[in-house]
Amino acid sequence: MRHSLTTRAASSSRASRRRRRGTVVMTIVAAGGLLASLVNPFSAAAPAQAVDYPSWSDVQAAKGNEAATQAEVGRVQDALAGLQATAAQKSSEALTASAAAAEADAQLQAATQTADDLTAKARVASETAERAKDRAGQLAARLYRSGDTDTVTTRIVGSDKPQDLLYQLGTLDQLSTTWAGVMSDASVAANTATSLHEQAARAEGARKSLAAAAESASRSADQAEASAKSAVATTKSHSDELYSQLASLKDTTANVEQQYAVGQAVAAQAAAVARANQAAAIAEANRARTTSVASSGGGGGSSYPDPSGVTVDPAGAKAYASSQLAAHGWGQDQMSCLVSLWTQESGWRANALNSSSGAYGIPQALPARKMAAAGADWLTNQDTQIDWGLAYIKSSYGTPCGAWNHEMSVNPHWY
Repeated sequence: MRHSLTTRAASSSRASRRRRRGTVVMTIVAAGGLLASLVNPFSAAAPAQAVDYPSWSDVQAAKGNEAATQAEVGRVQDALAGLQATAAQKSSEALTASAAAAEADAQLQAATQTADDLTAKARVASETAERAKDRAGQLAARLYRSGDTDTVTTRIVGSDKPQDLLYQLGTLDQLSTTWAGVMSDASVAANTATSLHEQAARAEGARKSLAAAAESASRSADQAEASAKSAVATTKSHSDELYSQLASLKDTTANVEQQYAVGQAVAAQAAAVARANQAAAIAEANRARTTSVASSGGGGGSSYPDPSGVTVDPAGAKAYASSQLAAHGWGQDQMSCLVSLWTQESGWRANALNSSSGAYGIPQALPARKMAAAGADWLTNQDTQIDWGLAYIKSSYGTPCGAWNHEMSVNPHWY
């Protein structure tokens, strides 16, 4: 029950698509969610619609009039938000589809291994049963030749040494007992072989179903990635110009505007997390009180996927982080705390993924798309992950040592 060359070729094609998809998803998912996070990091992506892109003539016309300038700033920000919301939605869909395809392929590989193992065991069992059958047949023939009643009687009467003949008859009786055992073994071997062949057939059927599912999931992932890639290309073609327009309206620079947006986004993310934690604490306290009253009255692990394009360089990541401390107003005395914090969280690996929670990257952002606030390449670029992580630490804990102290004060550890 070996798999056909066509099936193997299809599996190889899926593997090739997975390798290509690794690079594509790293690009398209990274860009998704940037301004969706910047403007309202926790809002659902808005349905795709035409974006009203301001022109440079619009920008110039608005300058010099405070009300017109503010209106145009809002228009530019709305354009950025709409642009990025579409990319965020498409990229998230692509990531989900890619994960589903990977899971389907993993199930297929497991089913293929099971089918192959059972087929091999069935083949061995059939060979064992055949050998047992041959041996039983040989013994049966020997018993037949030695066990004719008339021949035995004649040999007893005409024998010069009947005692020797009786010894031979005893041996014949032992041979008969041996034959019965061999027949039993042959029957067991045959039943085992039949059972294994039936199991192998069922496993092969499951494998074929999973192969079809894996092929379908792979095609869906390819389609989602193509759609997301197109949305990201559109995003990249407009974002730089929109930031430049925003800077012109506010008499700053595009870099300042983007960095300000990152800071605002991270602060909003931290505030939302704080509100969610407070709500959870209140709910838990209410639950505890309810449980207490009722009682008195009644008497997760990290994995390290290896998608194409991800830079995993812990030493380089630490060096970059160290170079960015001063930009946040920190001295090098904070570096030891940061090293301890992110060593415990991710081992300073840009592809660290908590498979149970979905936290990702060196700072273990949860959800991972939060890091889009720091750059479109958050999924693959460890520097972008670090930029977001440092901004998050500053907004939530003030310093890396403050974050590390919190990390160690709670169990399970988190910051």
